[in-house]
Amino acid sequence: MKENVLDVLMYLFETYIDTDDEPEPDRNELRDELERAGFRDREIDHALEWLDGLSSLQGSQAARRAPTACAMRIFNDTEQARLDAACRGYVTYLEQIAILSPAQRELVIDRLMALGAPDIDVEQIKWVVLMVLFSQPGQEAAYARMEDLVFEDRSGPVH
Repeated sequence: MKENVLDVLMYLFETYIDTDDEPEPDRNELRDELERAGFRDREIDHALEWLDGLSSLQGSQAARRAPTACAMRIFNDTEQARLDAACRGYVTYLEQIAILSPAQRELVIDRLMALGAPDIDVEQIKWVVLMVLFSQPGQEAAYARMEDLVFEDRSGPVH
C-alpha cells in the first residue's frame, strides 16, 4: 500500500468525525486502529506528530498574535516551491470568502508544510482546512461551508 500522511489523517478524520458520544481515543488506540487498517509505522508516526502539532499550535502564542485582516500574506520560497499558484490562490480565496481567518490561514499553511509532501494540490488543501476547522471550537459555520466546497457536485455547470 502506497499511502502518505494525508491518507492516514483522512482515514482518522473520516473514522472519528461522527463519534460524538464516544470519548476521544488515546494515542495507543489510534496507533492500533491505523495498523489494523494497513498503514505503515512511519506514516502513522508522522500523522500523530501532525495532529500533535495542530493541537500545540492552536494554543500557542503565535496564534494569539495572528495577522490582522488587512495584512498581506507573502509566501516564502519553501512555501512557493510546495504550494503552486493554484494552491496559494485557493488559500487566499478561502480567506476572502471568510472561511478562514488570517490566523487560521497561517495554521493551515503550517499544517500543509508539515505534511512533508513535495507538492500539494488543492484537494489536499481542502482536507487540511476541514481538519483545522473541525479542531477549533465555534467554527461550525465555516466548517459547513468548507464541507460544501469539498463535497460539491462537480457534474453541473461552473459559473
